Amino acid sequence: METDDGRLSVSKTLRALKDVLAGKVADGARGAAWFKESSSRNLRSRDFLAPQAALRAVFGDGQVPDGIVKSVLSLKCPGVPPIQCCQNGLAGLTVQLDRTAVFADILKAIPSYAKPPQIALGGPCVVLNCVPLHGCKGLNSFSLNHLRAILVTDHLAGVLQAQGVDVHLVPALADEETRRFLRQLQIEWPSGLEMSPSSEDFLTMKDALRQCPHATFAEMDEEGAMCRLHLRGFLGNQEQQKDSLEGYDPNLDVFLVTEEKLLHVAELQRAASQCAALAPGRCYDVVHVVSHEEAFQQQKVDLLWRLVAPQVPPASQKHLVCGPVKVAAAASPVSVLQYFQVRHSQMYEASVLKYGDLSQDESWTETISVLMSAAIRFEMLSTAHSKQILLDLEEASISTKGTKSGAFVMYNCARLATLFETYQREAEKGTYPAFPLPSELDYSSLREEGEWLLVFNSILPFSEVLSQVVQLPISSSGIRITASTEAVCKFLIQLSMDFSSYYNRVHILGEPRPHLFSQMFARLQLMRAVREVFHSALMTLHLPPLNQI
Repeated sequence: METDDGRLSVSKTLRALKDVLAGKVADGARGAAWFKESSSRNLRSRDFLAPQAALRAVFGDGQVPDGIVKSVLSLKCPGVPPIQCCQNGLAGLTVQLDRTAVFADILKAIPSYAKPPQIALGGPCVVLNCVPLHGCKGLNSFSLNHLRAILVTDHLAGVLQAQGVDVHLVPALADEETRRFLRQLQIEWPSGLEMSPSSEDFLTMKDALRQCPHATFAEMDEEGAMCRLHLRGFLGNQEQQKDSLEGYDPNLDVFLVTEEKLLHVAELQRAASQCAALAPGRCYDVVHVVSHEEAFQQQKVDLLWRLVAPQVPPASQKHLVCGPVKVAAAASPVSVLQYFQVRHSQMYEASVLKYGDLSQDESWTETISVLMSAAIRFEMLSTAHSKQILLDLEEASISTKGTKSGAFVMYNCARLATLFETYQREAEKGTYPAFPLPSELDYSSLREEGEWLLVFNSILPFSEVLSQVVQLPISSSGIRITASTEAVCKFLIQLSMDFSSYYNRVHILGEPRPHLFSQMFARLQLMRAVREVFHSALMTLHLPPLNQI
C-alpha cells in the first residue's frame, strides 16, 4: 500500500519505538509492547507508553539500560513525530511528543491526512457479491438481516473504492421499487441489462452442469430444480485442493440447483470476466456478503461456481457472514419497511420538536431523509458484522442528542459548516481579516487539552482506520473472513464526542481584536482538518455532509 513518506504515522512510530528496545534485548527475549494513549487523562502527561510489566518481561528486573532514553529522544525516522521528552517512571517508559511541531506538520498538510490512503496501482480487483439481492422479488422479501448485509456491502464498497480498489458489485438490480428504497438510504446500486449475464453465458453453464459427473438429472419431485448436485462427492475428490476448500460445512451434501441459483453464478462469472478483460493477468477476489441464515446455502452456490466455470477461477472466494438483527420486545417480526417508517417518523418528530414544522421546506425534507439514513446506517454498522444487533425501536438516541447515533454525527458535521459560514460572513464584513496561509499560522497557541485530543486521536490516525477496514484477510485459511466494517462508524462517533466537548467549551470565533486573531486562526485551521476528516469518513458511508440541522 502506498503511503506519503512525509506523513506522520502512529504505526510507524510504534514500530520505531519497539525497534529501539529490540536493539537492547538479549537473544531469546521478546520485545516490549508500546501503546498509543487515547484517554484524555493519560494524554495530559504522555502520548506513548511501554508499561512496567512489559519492561520486566524484557529486562528481567525492569531496569531500562542506559542509553535507551537517549536513543528514543534521538529517533529520526520517516513517519515518526519529533519527541519532546522520554522518561522512565512508575508507569513505565513514557514518551511525549513535541506537540507544536505535530500540530504544524498536520495542519499545514491537511489533505494528506484527511484523504484515504491509496492502494498501489495494479493491485487486485474485488467482486462484492451481496447475496440477499439475488433473485430480488421486491421489498416484502427483505428482512432486517438482509438490510444489514446490504449496508455492510455498500460500506465495504465505499471504503475500498475510496482507496482506489477496483470494485465490481453483484448482482445488477432490476426491481425499481427496491432501487427507490435503497436510494432513500443513500445507496446507488448498479442496474441495467448490460451488467446482467447474457443468455449465452447461462446456456454455457447449463451445458457444463450437464457434463458434471456430480450432477444427476433424473426426474425429481422438487419444483423448479434443474438437477441434483452431489457436493460431498465433489469435496471428497478434491484432496489436491484441500487448502482452498478448507472451511466448508461438513454437512454439505445434496444441492437442488434451480435456474435462479445458476443465474446467481452466471452473474458472478460475468463480473469475473469483466475483471479479467479490464486487466489481463491481474488476479481478482470474490467476497460473498451474506446473512447468517443464508450462509450454508451460499457455500453451495460457491461450489456450484467452481464446478460449472473452472476455466476462470477467482484468486479466492471468501464469505463475510453478518450476524442476526433482533428487535427488542417485538411481538412479531418487524419488516424492513416498518423499521424504515418508524425511524423516519422518529427523526421527523425530533426535528419538529427542535425547529418547528418545516415539512413544506424541500431542503429540510431532504435533510431529514439524510438524518434518517445516517441513523439506520450507524445502527446497522456500529457493531462488528459477525455479532448480533439488538434494535430498540423506542430508543430516544435516534435524535441529535444521543451521542451514539448517526444523527449526532451529522449534527456535529453541520456545526462545523455553520462555523465556517459565520467566519466567512464576518470576514466579508471586515470584522475578521482574511485567512492566512497555513504556513503563516502560530500553532504554539494550540494548548487546550481538547485540541490535542482531536489531532492525536482522530486526524493523525484517520488513514490507518480506513486501512484497517480495507485489509481483508483474503489470504487466510478457510472460507470465512471478518472485516472491521464497524471501525468508521465508531471513529466518527468518538470524533463527534470529542469535537462536541471542545466546541461547547472553547469559543473559537473570538472578539475581533488583533491580539486574539493568531489563536483564532490556528483553531480554525484545526477545525478545517476536523471537517475534512468528517467529510472523508462520511463519503465511505455514502452520506452527504449537511450544512444545517
